[in-house]
Amino acid sequence: MTAPIRDAVRPFTSASLTAMLPSPLRLLGLGEPTHGVEAFPELRNELFRYLVEHEGYRSIALESDCLMGLVADAYVGDGTGTLDEALRRGFSHGHGAYAANRELLRWMRAHNERCAPDGRLRFYGMDGPLETAYAASPREALSELYDYLAAHIRMPRSRADLDELLGPDEPWTDTAVMMDPSTSIGRTPAARELRLLTDDLRGLLAAHAPLLIASTSRDDWWRADLHGRTATGLLRYHDAMADTSPARISTLLSVRATMMADNLDAIVRREERRGPTLVFAHNSHLQRDRSGMGWADGHVEWWGAGAVTSVHLGDRYAFVTTNFGTRGSDVPAPDSLEGMLSELPHERGIVDPRRLTEVLDRKPERRVPADYTYASLDPSATDRMDAVVFVREV
Repeated sequence: MTAPIRDAVRPFTSASLTAMLPSPLRLLGLGEPTHGVEAFPELRNELFRYLVEHEGYRSIALESDCLMGLVADAYVGDGTGTLDEALRRGFSHGHGAYAANRELLRWMRAHNERCAPDGRLRFYGMDGPLETAYAASPREALSELYDYLAAHIRMPRSRADLDELLGPDEPWTDTAVMMDPSTSIGRTPAARELRLLTDDLRGLLAAHAPLLIASTSRDDWWRADLHGRTATGLLRYHDAMADTSPARISTLLSVRATMMADNLDAIVRREERRGPTLVFAHNSHLQRDRSGMGWADGHVEWWGAGAVTSVHLGDRYAFVTTNFGTRGSDVPAPDSLEGMLSELPHERGIVDPRRLTEVLDRKPERRVPADYTYASLDPSATDRMDAVVFVREV
């Protein structure tokens, strides 16, 4: 099997990868099979530098809290704060501890120091301020939106009304809610009223956009819109946390994916006149296929952000999956696709999925993950990927 597969694989370079992708793109999704393996964010950094220098890319979005991402963007944009502060306060999920993310911010800041303002690189978080088992209080997002509006237009409700509806943050952020939906406040009368109020505030933001942008700036309006989107998503997520039906977990995953897709849509629209965007996240968030994972004693499925985004962008969205062969004692079985690719001489290779489909004379077995965070290559889905970057050993 190795000989025919060899015809579908070439050594990895950023130039070879981009030559394989459709053009023109607005959004390039680069997925990683698991978190915490530095080889993949390091490869991301290498690719992003090439995209900036040769393909006109001006922004990157990571699987991290979209509101915290504003802190990282302020650092790379104009040097606000220090690098250590940007890593500590600008990333969620512990991703600020990754050496590759430190190098990414350092390089972006250095680039912005020597380029004209219109060539400035932007950093985005594309995730909501949540995890599957946790969601932030909507206070920060709603307060930012309210204060932005109140500085320029007459408001239908007072700030005191908003604070009363929000109440203390502790019930919103109680992680015990994941195991006991009855303790969630996501479907209380106050939470339902907050959802209506948020909708009203976002309506005001849209209706008064000409005045607000003229009084502040497009960037300030975009930031307010980001807080509005985030408040809407958080309230929807807390509502789903109170669900007691069997669909609860898949609903939570779908709400999170929709928040990601909404953020990506807003980023693409904002960056349309500047250049394409690279987004880096787990493969399950960026793939075109329906995502799935084991949960408790069952299996849950949902449409990820990449699947939703690809419907909107069509061939202006490309998905590149990354994967690996050996990781310590975790060695792929010879009859898995990862095992076959591991026999090739390239330390890092680019697989042409269409050519791979043509040369395979039998369907490989799907690799059995050594840990639950790893997403193995699905041999039946390679034709829905634009390229596969395979790292032989991590």
